[in-house]
Amino acid sequence: MADLLTIDVVERDAVGSAKVRRLRRSNDLVPGIVYGGDQPPKYFSMEYRRIAKVLDDEAFFSRVLNLSLDGKSEQVVLRELQRHPATEKVIHMDFLRVSEDRELQVSIPFHFINEENCVGVKLNGGMISVNLTEIEVSCLPRDLPERIEIDMESLDVGDAVHLSDLELPSGVSLVALSHGDDRDDQIVNVHMPRGLAVEEEEQEEDLEEPTEETPEEEQPTEDED
Repeated sequence: MADLLTIDVVERDAVGSAKVRRLRRSNDLVPGIVYGGDQPPKYFSMEYRRIAKVLDDEAFFSRVLNLSLDGKSEQVVLRELQRHPATEKVIHMDFLRVSEDRELQVSIPFHFINEENCVGVKLNGGMISVNLTEIEVSCLPRDLPERIEIDMESLDVGDAVHLSDLELPSGVSLVALSHGDDRDDQIVNVHMPRGLAVEEEEQEEDLEEPTEETPEEEQPTEDED
């Protein structure tokens, strides 16, 4: 496993909605909890300025972390990050303890590469639509990938990538596909812009529509004597 990102936190006794609100307001601290691993939960707080710094590191969201709580370290993953609905400021963090021999389920981000060289966009005027930005995987902590890359270069207009198309690292499986083939969601596709697509359809319909032939004028018949 790569070097772990360390999160330094301080244990707290303040439990309950009113106490937590005072904690946030008076000290600009963000409360959190770590649980799991057959151990009792522990409550902690972390300075908001420190959280703002780790939020810039993608590993914070999808990697095993080293949580340092009052000098004692344990390996965890971020389970939930709550934000204020109006300001988007982080207001609570949940961490889950992990064990080396026990599989965990974590959401991993997709990274789309070579978008600028995508055949459907570069040569044929299409555009890329992303339907999923992350996916939940199941694996042992040592096999947890930081991201899943999807190469867009060879995709043409009409092409799409589904969950079943992914090449996953050894030991990693997708939680969604474990529930059946009907969960094989589309991740990304390349399509024509809506206006152009409608225009092309109308042009095709015009070409397929048979032209009405103008009947030849009847030649006047000569009166018989």
